[in-house]
Amino acid sequence: MIIRDGTTIQIEFTAHDSYSSEVILIDAGDTVEWLPTNKGHNVEFLSGPNMNTLPKKSEIDAFYSVIFTVPGVYLYQCTPHGNMGMLGLIVVDKDFHNLEIIKSTLLPHVADSVLKRLIKIAKSKAKLLQ
Repeated sequence: MIIRDGTTIQIEFTAHDSYSSEVILIDAGDTVEWLPTNKGHNVEFLSGPNMNTLPKKSEIDAFYSVIFTVPGVYLYQCTPHGNMGMLGLIVVDKDFHNLEIIKSTLLPHVADSVLKRLIKIAKSKAKLLQ
């Protein structure tokens, strides 16, 4: 479930070891909040437009909020469940300039397969919004 409230998007940790929305397209300046609705999850960024500015990973079972100001694609995971494919993509300003870097992120087989699916979804969503 995605809840839009102005410029804030909320994503829940689900009981199925996934995020309630795996792919979101936002505008620069929007805020994403992750809600600890189920235990044992967090947010850890693996790749983004500028690795030096990526936020630190969140604590397990903690509310987490990030304002995105740099356009591009961001890949994140739940640290304990990333190898099982608990991944998410955020695309800021429909900018895919760093997609090849995202694709080259080293992931376990299952997570890599999930990432490929999420990239297809992101491209489809961006195309629909043109």
